[in-house]
Amino acid sequence: MHGPRQKVLRKALKVVAALALACVLAVGLLLTTLWFEHNSPLELPRPTGPFAVGRIGTTWVDPARLDPFAKPPRKRELVVWIWYPAQRSCRDRPAEYLPGSWQRALAKHSGGLFQLLFRNSTKVRCHSLEEAGVARSSRPFPVVLFRSGVGALAFQYTTLVEDLASHGFVVVGADTPYSTSVVVMPDGRVIHKTLAGNPGDAPISEEKRVRLAQSLIGIWTADTRFMLDQVARLNERDPSGRFTGKIDLHSVGLAGHSFGGATVAQFCHDDSRCRVGIDIDGRLFGSAVPEGIEQPFLFLLSDHGEEWSSPHCEICADIRSAARPNPADKLIVTMIGAHHFSFGDQSLTQSRILRAALVALGGEGGLDPRTGLASACRYVHEFFEIHLRGAPREALYSAPLVAGVRFEKK
Repeated sequence: MHGPRQKVLRKALKVVAALALACVLAVGLLLTTLWFEHNSPLELPRPTGPFAVGRIGTTWVDPARLDPFAKPPRKRELVVWIWYPAQRSCRDRPAEYLPGSWQRALAKHSGGLFQLLFRNSTKVRCHSLEEAGVARSSRPFPVVLFRSGVGALAFQYTTLVEDLASHGFVVVGADTPYSTSVVVMPDGRVIHKTLAGNPGDAPISEEKRVRLAQSLIGIWTADTRFMLDQVARLNERDPSGRFTGKIDLHSVGLAGHSFGGATVAQFCHDDSRCRVGIDIDGRLFGSAVPEGIEQPFLFLLSDHGEEWSSPHCEICADIRSAARPNPADKLIVTMIGAHHFSFGDQSLTQSRILRAALVALGGEGGLDPRTGLASACRYVHEFFEIHLRGAPREALYSAPLVAGVRFEKK
């Protein structure tokens, strides 16, 4: 009686063992593939403009404000990166995509197997030149302030800002302590995000998240105002001499992704120095929503599918509300198949295996990353060309610039 049962049990154990071995081999193969992809070289898309691109980093301290998140209290600090049209020389040094101290801090912050889901930053090649001279020009260059998403590093938008700089714009971005996932200060301090500074992915109620975001938008808007004040000081008297007299402060544009885009909308609502703004897939907060934005403004959005036309979409209603005034100069452009990170380098540095899995599960759009970045760069560049340099507006406002977008004029 026991013989047949023992045979069935042995057979079942063999099947279980075979399945376990297959799972181990599959996991091993997946990890090996991820490791090789993680450590393979990646070159970012080449800038499309005629100028070489320079990059410098610095730290700006606002003497007029205490950082509301710092303990013990200290003045508000921003780590600032400037991309600009550069003059090539024999002393040119290629810039690292991410400086060494930032690479180490970010690796420690991410930790473990999570790192394998993204390209090793040491293997990513950008196209900037470290501390190159500013390109010669008979006229000063327009300036664009770029605000990253609340947890993202400014470097993660290198493709977009390098392309702008290659077309003759000075682009100023910043990493914000306690909001950016990790910030490395010049004195070696490593500052991580906090709940108050970065409520985006915290396990809290939506009501509390919105309340914190409404408070944070005021702080980020003040940061942006300080950044533009500092740019004016650089133009008046740059200690290095690099930017003195090279920046056109009558041609100021702003662009931002996610919460950075919401900050741009609020800043342009508050400050008349903003000539033109771009919100890249950012949910709006603050008084810009009910009161609207007077300046020319582009909303460049990911694909929200049928939600965009739903009467119950509060985020969509907020964007349309902010776009009501000055209707001829408002555009809402949706990139079909794009997801929230299609506008930054993360769409390229993310593992292709992870991306394919997200597309298969329906959690991400299927837009090719390089196509998405090229389309975003084109719209951002053209919008600023029209409203900061006076380029002809008919082509941009009469029809979509690229295929695969939904185009809505306001």
